Amino acid sequence: MKYADLHVHTTESDGTLTPKQLVKQALERGLCAIAIVDHDTVGAIPEALIAAQDTGLEVIAGIELTAQYEKQEIHILGYFLDCQNEALLEKLKLVQLNRIERVHKIVNNLEGEGVKINAQSVFDISGKGTVGRMHIARALVKEGLVTTTSEAFRKYIGDKSPAYVLGFSLSPAEAINLIRGAGGVAVLAHPYMLHNDELITELVGYGLQGIEVYYPEHSQSMVNFYLDLAKKLNLLVTGGSDFHGSVKPDIKLGAIKIPFELVDKIRQNAR
Repeated sequence: MKYADLHVHTTESDGTLTPKQLVKQALERGLCAIAIVDHDTVGAIPEALIAAQDTGLEVIAGIELTAQYEKQEIHILGYFLDCQNEALLEKLKLVQLNRIERVHKIVNNLEGEGVKINAQSVFDISGKGTVGRMHIARALVKEGLVTTTSEAFRKYIGDKSPAYVLGFSLSPAEAINLIRGAGGVAVLAHPYMLHNDELITELVGYGLQGIEVYYPEHSQSMVNFYLDLAKKLNLLVTGGSDFHGSVKPDIKLGAIKIPFELVDKIRQNAR
């Protein structure tokens, strides 16, 4: 059997492996395909494609777009994208600025909670990659204000935590349209986080094509539920580990993987 991990991150967003290092590890773990879905950027794809040449590993050009629905953060995965699509790249520039503003707002909120870090220390960690909450968590660890990144999310910057800021510029419909406009396949990431399965039907109305059924936080009963829902709504089935490297040490590359036949089904829906 050939397997793929369709949810992996690099240093271009909040992962700790470079695209080249990620390709090397994927080969070591016997994967036949990976989808790099960095947050709001396709910057890792060129380096990964070069690194994977003549290795037998397929690198699928992907993205994880962050959207906002009312007071909820929703992540839409895109697969088999045209990474040169002008409309996508132009919108991503605006999204990057939005993310920078968000860091400053979260840092201000942290200060209101008596937790002082400098925004620049966050940007030093993110480097040229997409900046996000994981970089804030790493800055808090580096400053000794928490012991782990998971503690940072739990106490300060998680979705229900005191310093959290929503404020994303894309709606789910815009995210789906951007992905499909770039020739990709739009898939809902980690649906358990919605806590609102009726919303999935609404997203299908916007053009959603698939759902991430296999995911580390999904119990077997959740997997069964989402498989049934995918069948009912005629959605493609995907899955992956959400691998980030050393910042999520319990999640190994390929810990969640899917049969390659599912990859081919997704490919057939790309254009």
